[in-house]
Amino acid sequence: MAYNFDNIAPTYDRLNHLMTMGIDRAWRRRAVSMIVDMSQPLRYLDVATGTGDLAQDILRRAHDESSLTGIDLSQPMMDIAKSKIENDKRIANAARRLTLQQGDAERISFADESFDRVTVGFGVRNFVNLQRGLDEMCRVLRVGGRLAVLELSYPDNSLLLSFYKLYALRFLPWLGERISHDRAAYEYLPNSILRFPKPDRFVPMLQTAGFSKVEHYSFTFGVCRLYVAEK
Repeated sequence: MAYNFDNIAPTYDRLNHLMTMGIDRAWRRRAVSMIVDMSQPLRYLDVATGTGDLAQDILRRAHDESSLTGIDLSQPMMDIAKSKIENDKRIANAARRLTLQQGDAERISFADESFDRVTVGFGVRNFVNLQRGLDEMCRVLRVGGRLAVLELSYPDNSLLLSFYKLYALRFLPWLGERISHDRAAYEYLPNSILRFPKPDRFVPMLQTAGFSKVEHYSFTFGVCRLYVAEK
């Protein structure tokens, strides 16, 4: 069962930036650069949108007539996303271009081929049934559309992995408890990362869902990975 993020919504962004020392911003910018087309209005779907960091970056760089729909199970997380995006002066017509609604990534409530781009940032590892979620994202993406999956991972190098586990399994729960007062959430986080499939298993899952031309990029010694694919 995926963790319920409602309780940590108020401190979620602060802890994300602290835990990654701010590098998460650069990872998102890289993903956005590979998915956004500034030359034409497109329909974007951000799955597991959370507090909206990725959605916000997309709308900042997309064509002014592009629209973005974000879905997430956590309403408190989306309330924060709505406030951030609608108050962002760098996003033209933010309120009109943004739609946020509670929704399950494994049962997306939109018709086939409803979107030109689908994204998910740091959320796909929380899917209960990962393959079903990938199938659904492919279903709602138009033929010729693109998917971007940005997800935390862990280093391939055994020495770096030892340091990573010490940081993730010892320090992160302590830091999370001090700031969010919810140690369980930050014990769940590193364990969900360590359980998530590495590229040799995840790329075939994307292909099984119906995606092609799958590209994989590794950032910061493998701590973050980006998958870009076409339908």
